[in-house]
Amino acid sequence: MAKKPNQKTYVYLNGRIIGHVADPTAFVNEVRSARRTGNLSGEVNISYMPKLGTVNINTDRGRIRKPYIIVENGKPKFTADIKDRLDRKEIDFNYLVRSGIIEYLDAEEEENALVAFNEAGITEKTTHMDVDLASIFGFTVNMAPYPEHNNLARHAMLANFIKQAEGMYATNFNLRFDSRAYILYYPQAPISTTTPYTSTRMAQHSAGQNFVVAISTYYGYNMADAVVINKAAVDRGLGRSTFYKSYTDEERRYPGGQRDMFRIPPPTAEGYLGEHAYSKLSEDGIIEPEMPVEEGDVLIGKVAPPRFLEESLGASGLEEKIRDDSSTLKTGERGIVDSVVFTESPGATKIVKVRIRSQRVPEVGDKFASRHGQKGVVALITPQEDMPFTPSGIVPDLLINPHSIPTRLTFGYLLEMLAGKAGSVTGQFIDGTAFSEDGTKRTEDCGKMLEQYGFDKYGEEELYDGITGKRFGAKLFTGCIYYHRLYHMVSNKMQVRSRGTVQILTHQPTEGKARQGGLRFGEMERDVLIGYGASLLLKERLLDQSDKTDVLICKDCGAIGYYDYIKKVALCPICRGSNLVDIEISYAFKLLLDEIKSMHILPTIKLKD
Repeated sequence: MAKKPNQKTYVYLNGRIIGHVADPTAFVNEVRSARRTGNLSGEVNISYMPKLGTVNINTDRGRIRKPYIIVENGKPKFTADIKDRLDRKEIDFNYLVRSGIIEYLDAEEEENALVAFNEAGITEKTTHMDVDLASIFGFTVNMAPYPEHNNLARHAMLANFIKQAEGMYATNFNLRFDSRAYILYYPQAPISTTTPYTSTRMAQHSAGQNFVVAISTYYGYNMADAVVINKAAVDRGLGRSTFYKSYTDEERRYPGGQRDMFRIPPPTAEGYLGEHAYSKLSEDGIIEPEMPVEEGDVLIGKVAPPRFLEESLGASGLEEKIRDDSSTLKTGERGIVDSVVFTESPGATKIVKVRIRSQRVPEVGDKFASRHGQKGVVALITPQEDMPFTPSGIVPDLLINPHSIPTRLTFGYLLEMLAGKAGSVTGQFIDGTAFSEDGTKRTEDCGKMLEQYGFDKYGEEELYDGITGKRFGAKLFTGCIYYHRLYHMVSNKMQVRSRGTVQILTHQPTEGKARQGGLRFGEMERDVLIGYGASLLLKERLLDQSDKTDVLICKDCGAIGYYDYIKKVALCPICRGSNLVDIEISYAFKLLLDEIKSMHILPTIKLKD
């Protein structure tokens, strides 16, 4: 809707109307020039929306803002002279912002800007120019080389995978007690780097390793997203990591002068776990470092007062009852006690922290990902002698399926493989920053480097099958690429149950690995069995293996009855009759009937013969 001739232009400050102006264009220009000369804060952003007839001023927190070089009269204010002064470190970036050479725009003010990528693209209407084309991407995407050659959807994925990678997250990890931590044994700096990666010194916290990769199938094992890994490489330490988990407990104080105590609980304590559970504790009730532990082992022995006051005195009225409140190792976990720390809380109560470490060697089901959103789960770890090999004896660390590349349009993956190969034979880092002007030239240079060392300039190699010894009919694309090992490991997720605990309310199995729960059989899984017509399997999954219960139903009035153990007869509470029959229903259905009764509605069940 366009602005009418006499319509006022309202001015909004952070979404609230503060007034109106007669000439919005002049007003906006005046505010911008005040910002550029330093008379107004550089944090202020202003935009004019002619279709809405509004001027929006934003000064609030949390806006994403991006720096741009200001262009006036068809020329950028950032000149060669200023660049030289910046290179000599006479001035810094903040000086450029204060001097009105660079300004930060938010998402709304960008609507009023016409931005050129470089000086060649500047026209009469251009208002700004990009500081660096790589700034189009965020910090995380800029960690990946050649991202401009990938499909847009992969950028969101690669950003997530970089965040999930195991590596050196902190150099003082052995002094920290984070709840969960993963440390890669042999982190490497990538051969193909980017300017943001080096300028932020990310190599000091590197989170991956350079893999030799061949794009090839392998007897159907690496179908879809699966990958095949070389066992010899794993034995040499490829992708090997340590998993740290911390357990914390505190001696709390309670009203009435009672408090918790760290000690080995006596057999008289309520909830005593048995002598074997406390066998690894020292005299003070705390486990010692370097002790191997498995699920169910007590790490911190602790006794606590009863939860309710009437329980606090025992039967004789003299001895005080206590309950066991020890910290045990969770289900499915094992490892070695790495470190034990005693400390105090601000309230002067004693705190104990125990850190468990366990070595994680890559196994079938573990997840790896490159910096191009190409994730893969290990489907086979095969001996080196069965892997394909080159005439010079190079065996790939990993085999990825050829179908993964054209369907995902991740051509940056191929460029990184080529650059990594060139960098590894020449012994130098190859720059793969997004949108860098010599990008295509750089790729051609990689080909020339490979040719100098006797390789194919396109990265293809003849390979031989390790099992049959025959040469493959086609050349395979082989190179060196940076891979992350992600923290999604099968050993942390593996879950199994035959029978076990059930919920008190619904009598259905508990949920989640930590509570020894069953696997959820949801509505969609139910639909599949209905579609197949497998009704007995459906009954088994949703009734027999879940919350099957026997109830007594009155044949006369359809109410749920009960068994009177004194009279030794089944009775109906509604009609007081004893004509009842035993049927199987889901306990959740009985619960529904009970909840309907609580609303003063009487549901009845009609029985057929």
